[in-house]
Amino acid sequence: MSQRRPKHERVLVVDDDASLAEMLTIVLEGEGFRTAVCHTGDAVMAAFEEFKPDVVLLDRMLPGLDGMEVCRQIRDVSGVPIVMLTAKGETRDIVDGLEVGADDYLTKPFRNSELIARIRARLRRRDPLGGRIEFGDIVLDPQGHTVTRDGRPVSLTPLEFDLLACLISAPEQVFSREVLLQKVWGYHHPGDTKLVNVHMTRLRQKIEDEAENPQVIRTVRGIGYQAIDPASR
Repeated sequence: MSQRRPKHERVLVVDDDASLAEMLTIVLEGEGFRTAVCHTGDAVMAAFEEFKPDVVLLDRMLPGLDGMEVCRQIRDVSGVPIVMLTAKGETRDIVDGLEVGADDYLTKPFRNSELIARIRARLRRRDPLGGRIEFGDIVLDPQGHTVTRDGRPVSLTPLEFDLLACLISAPEQVFSREVLLQKVWGYHHPGDTKLVNVHMTRLRQKIEDEAENPQVIRTVRGIGYQAIDPASR
């Protein structure tokens, strides 16, 4: 049986809709989270530095700097998980947010239970993998939460790190999207396979020299992913 998560993690709520932001804080605080609220994109970075959140709940459309630019700015200075709120369920809106650095998304309107599930999933800690893993020219250190390639640091978000760790810890196994969602994201919601596709693309861009010549991760028949040791080619 899994242990109950410690509470009081900090969530920065960024939304220009004051009533929605208030509702979000009530729901989150009712689950034991600490919250801070920001209503304009221009004020987010100052609030981020002062509050030091464990996760950011970020609306895509904001006055001042929009959510996309805010997401880029946060990602430039921190790997803190970002859950982007979108007013539409269109794939393009969701993918745009993921491509600029968001880890997850919520489409309005949403159930409170889904909000909490996604926040907890982003704060979820994977089981320790033990010592460092050397795989081809990649070295992954679970304790230090770092990745290097040919001795050079690779900057990964926590979610990208967990995805890479999951893949290279079982290099001969092909993971379906559903299995990856459950193992790495901590839940499986209909339509979330786009999360795997976007994060997989972003991870490959960071750890492969050439997208046309994958050296660590490749798709398999469009339904799963497999880590490949370049030495075995």
